[in-house]
Amino acid sequence: MERRRLGGTDIVASVLGFGGSEIGYQRVGARTVARLLGSALDAGLNVIDTAECYADSEALIGRAIGARRREFYLFTKCWHARGWSRPDWRSASLFASIERSLRRLETDYLDLIQLHSCSLAELQKGDAIAALERARERGWARYIGYSGDGEAARYAVECGRFDTLQTSVNIADQEALDLTLPQARARPMGVIAKRPLANVAWRYARKPAEAYYQTYWSRLRTLDYPFLRDASDTAVTTALRFTLGVPGVHTAIVGTTKPERWQQNAASLEAGAMPADGLDRIRARWREVADASWVGQV
Repeated sequence: MERRRLGGTDIVASVLGFGGSEIGYQRVGARTVARLLGSALDAGLNVIDTAECYADSEALIGRAIGARRREFYLFTKCWHARGWSRPDWRSASLFASIERSLRRLETDYLDLIQLHSCSLAELQKGDAIAALERARERGWARYIGYSGDGEAARYAVECGRFDTLQTSVNIADQEALDLTLPQARARPMGVIAKRPLANVAWRYARKPAEAYYQTYWSRLRTLDYPFLRDASDTAVTTALRFTLGVPGVHTAIVGTTKPERWQQNAASLEAGAMPADGLDRIRARWREVADASWVGQV
């Protein structure tokens, strides 16, 4: 599998990374997680990204492949020590969150710790960023990053204090291609694409009940890309190759609960990133129909 250096870091990341939200939220069994991650590592994946708020995702990952820690780069995110509805950006809370992640993941260091959807106002205060910088000084993390979108993401890039940016990049979410990625490339800054498959929202014939899928579903109905009318696997391959063809993107984080899906995603990349003309067609359609409300999805 192709690997790319993550910006100015010494991390040489596989272009396909594993995202840990699904295994946590969907309560996947420990044996399945061990099989899924073991086969992925064996096949060349070397990036695992999760967050302390993804239910028991961190604990599942730690138990499944803790013994193989030196074989992969481990990323997580912090802020939810008191729950999703009560974000706490105080240093003590962030430190507690990071220490808890280290215990759950059965490791004494993280390759990357990221502020998770921190607001622009909180970023501008500077305290949360300073807390991550101190965590790095303590050896808890080798690098620090920001995970989010919009104006907060742009500030995270422009402030020059983060090593990486994780942001939404996909066929239904292209704000970052103009707002943040050119500046991130110039620094250089590592870029991790989240939601690279647009939540596969096109698979629904009718508007899905879950809010998580609705925004992308509505956008894709308007975009009406011809390739979405093809077989499901063809659409997935095209969508993933688009994200990895965007200049400045180093790795795309894809979550799954099925070991066979990881193998299928990896196989879809054997042809490499999307050629420039294919990327240009998707970008042209976006520019034709997208409006100001189509901002990056946090």
